[in-house]
This record gives sequence, C-alpha cells and structure tokens, in this order.
Amino acid sequence: LHRQELRGALFMYAKLNPGLRYIQGMNELIAPLYWLFKNDPDPVNAQYAEADAFWCFMDLISEFRDHFCQQLDNAQTGIKATLRKLMNMLQHHDYKLWQHIEVESKVDAQFYAFRWITLLLSQEFALPDTLRIWDTILSDPHGRMDCLLRICTAMILHVRERLMQGDFAVIMKTLQRYPPVDVTVLLNKAAMMAPCNEVLGSPV
Repeated sequence: LHRQELRGALFMYAKLNPGLRYIQGMNELIAPLYWLFKNDPDPVNAQYAEADAFWCFMDLISEFRDHFCQQLDNAQTGIKATLRKLMNMLQHHDYKLWQHIEVESKVDAQFYAFRWITLLLSQEFALPDTLRIWDTILSDPHGRMDCLLRICTAMILHVRERLMQGDFAVIMKTLQRYPPVDVTVLLNKAAMMAPCNEVLGSPV
C-alpha cells in the first residue's frame, strides 16, 4: 500500500510536470514527508498521507527542481553552480581545508556533495535525524538553500582532522559515507555561520 501511494504521488507529479517528469532520487524526497503524514496520531489525517505528502513535495521540489534538470547543470541555478557556492563557503570558513580537499587532493565536490544537495541529506542520516535536519531547513529565516549549504559546510568542517590527514581515497570515503554524528552539533555549527548571501555576496 505504501509503495503504491508513493508511486501514485510521483506519477501525478510527472504528469503535471512533463518538462521534468520523474527523476531518480525524487522518491527519497517524498518518502520522509509521506512517513510523517502516515504516522499522524489522528487516523483521519493519516488516511490522507498520499495527498498531503504530494502537495508538500510539490512545494519542496519547486525550490530545488533545477538540480534535477540536466539541461540546467551549467546554469546559475543548476547543481554545478550550487556546488561552487558550497566550495566558496568552505573556502571562506577554512581556507586550508578547502585547499587540501579541492586543490591538493583534487576531490571534486560533485563526488560527494551532489547527493547531499539533490537529496537534501536524506541518504546521509537515519530518518529521525533527517526529519530534524529538514525541520531546520524548512524553518530557516534565511531560506532553505542557504540553510542546506551551511549544514553541508558544517559537515565538512566537523571531520576536518580526518580530512586533513587523509589523501584522495580517505577524503572520498569519509564524505561519501559520512561517519556517525550527533546532528545537533552540525545544526548548531551551521546556525552560528553567517548567511550564505552575506558570505558570498549574492543570493543563493
């Protein structure tokens, strides 16, 4: 039943958005929303989980949809531009770490942060932690993308010691399989950062 309802919601999205349709990974964005509504303590509300998840997914994807559109990869709103913004944030907060990762070790952010950004970190953490992170992203006064980039920056900074001591292989393994962490630490670190638009000098 659950898979059928998720499939139905994504099918409807594809029908309403023929220019983009369904892209692999969208299921990872709607699943936490569906789980949340399906587990509503009020059974009357829970029976509308598919519809509620669909409309929330529509709102969520409207801000991040350009990351799923291959034709926009090189555009100002595409995934490559967002990855550059993430690296600029890291460079601002820790130049030596940025230099070691990107210049000396030649680890492209696309190798690890592509998944972080397109799936809003849903694959990096357990569901309860993902919901906590999403709650922060969705309620951040500086905007969802701004908050996401600050959290991603905090994730890299949090494992600084391991990254600085590692080579290409160690950096890749650490960032592609992020080690267990108390997400409160990451969220607090991200909250202490200046908004990305102030750091980068342009809106994200």
